[in-house]
Amino acid sequence: MNAPATIDRDLRADFPGLVTRDGAPWHYLDTAATAQKPRPVIDAMSRALGEDYATVHRGVYARSAEMTLAYEGARRRIAQFLGGHEDEVVFARGATEAINLVANSWGRANLQPGDRILLSQLEHHSNIVPWQMIARETGAEIDVVPLTDDHRIDLDAAEDMLTERHKLVALCHVSNVLGSVLDAPRAATMAHKVGAKLLLDGCQSAPHMPVDVTALGCDFYVFSAHKLYGPTAIGALWARSDILQNMPPWEGGGAMIDRVTFEGTTYAPPPQRFEAGTPAITEAVAFAAAADYVTEIGLDTIHQREAALVARLRRELVAMNDVTVFGPDESAGIVSFAIDGIHPHDLGTILDEANVAIRAGHHCAQPLMDYLGVPATARASFGLYSSDADVDALIEGIARTRRIFGKE
Repeated sequence: MNAPATIDRDLRADFPGLVTRDGAPWHYLDTAATAQKPRPVIDAMSRALGEDYATVHRGVYARSAEMTLAYEGARRRIAQFLGGHEDEVVFARGATEAINLVANSWGRANLQPGDRILLSQLEHHSNIVPWQMIARETGAEIDVVPLTDDHRIDLDAAEDMLTERHKLVALCHVSNVLGSVLDAPRAATMAHKVGAKLLLDGCQSAPHMPVDVTALGCDFYVFSAHKLYGPTAIGALWARSDILQNMPPWEGGGAMIDRVTFEGTTYAPPPQRFEAGTPAITEAVAFAAAADYVTEIGLDTIHQREAALVARLRRELVAMNDVTVFGPDESAGIVSFAIDGIHPHDLGTILDEANVAIRAGHHCAQPLMDYLGVPATARASFGLYSSDADVDALIEGIARTRRIFGKE
């Protein structure tokens, strides 16, 4: 295995949130839930809220025109980040809204009774519930792909399940619980072979590895800015332009129209057709700053560093005979585990006393918890600012927890 890629500066210094209020290091291992924000993103949003602020797409005065250029420049930057074109990127409140947009626009227009949607056992609730809702409305049905023994989406099983009745395959690119990485090009080939579209939930892939939607072969790709070291309340839907052109709007209001009369309304072309109302202007600018930040560091470098931390933590945990580690050995920045006789919530509470922050719970993936046969897991998830010191603190905290529970 190659040595982890090096970075020529202390990235933690860019993140004001990585210290406690008394100045001690905070070992933040919950990046899969939301990432800490670097100073360049904070500064970009502050400028956009302050001296640069104005509305977009409406004013004829200079600052409004400048802010419009910045907003549309952010769209262009996110498109470049994904390997797409700016007319293929729709800003949404996050991946959840982006999936709901696809379900309520494309789904309503294309799904009929008897059609089928293919999901997997490890999907986030946001890639399950919208499809359940639209399936009830349209008469479509949902199939669920099982997992392999090492907790990856079983694409062999998926291939056997797919039929020409399937119109959509919606899968997470990287599991938010297990860190397992989908072979997306293969999934795309399988879906397209039966005439289905492929939607990828990219919330856990975009921050951790290079993404090229053309190479992936997907038809829809969604992700959230706050997991990419950007602000909350904004994310993106990328979709092939020919698909977007044929999708009807799902929300009505200002900005998404061409002409409104009481006799009828015509709509703007994509992507504006799907962005009703005043958009998240400052958030979009900060979103682009976050994409710039991770691009400067290098997503290959980020992935390699996080993979090394995952490998080390898994080795440490597997050596404990009362710990179950879930997911494949190679995962994208995420390790979920359970300790016999210690509830993850208890572990998380005790770790917090030592300034170690993990996630404990079902991770918005209750069907996966049922599949694994546990009510919850403890999850450590890494970011580009994570280090061996964070792993050290976690292992020490686990040892202390085991002593408190009389296990050592």
